[in-house]
Amino acid sequence: MRIIGIDPGYAIIGFGILEYRGGIDFAIVKFGAITTPAGLPFSERLRMIYDDMSQILDAYKPDEMGIEKLYFNTNTTTAIDVAQARGVTLLPAIQRGIKICEYTPLQVKMSITGFGGADKKQVQKMTKEILHLSKVPKPDDTADALALAICHGHTAYSLSGILSDKYKD
Repeated sequence: MRIIGIDPGYAIIGFGILEYRGGIDFAIVKFGAITTPAGLPFSERLRMIYDDMSQILDAYKPDEMGIEKLYFNTNTTTAIDVAQARGVTLLPAIQRGIKICEYTPLQVKMSITGFGGADKKQVQKMTKEILHLSKVPKPDDTADALALAICHGHTAYSLSGILSDKYKD
């Protein structure tokens, strides 16, 4: 199964694409970040996110997407902007029929470290270890996206018990 993990935002959108065959068997396909310039009108930034996400999905053809579930803190203006950016991130996946699953930060921490109170550095270190990387990917949004892809793989595998024959070698 090919999974894309997404850490949503509007300045930086982290993405990580993994091939998953069950258990702890992950292979990195591609990871990086979509970035939009701060001085651009917000509507143009949204268009850039949509276009770049469309290109990534067309190039790497993930089967499923794991994306961070939004939660609101005290800055509602930022939350609304992130929600809009998240929408244009999801739209190309919806248009391509990619299954989308949402995960809270707690779910990601539990999946990656086994501890819901893990801090960001612990999650990043375990993501690096699980994927056999020499260093934690930068920016942090990219490492977070890879953690989301791992979380989705673990969750999809545990829910199905076994991967369907479609995803086996």
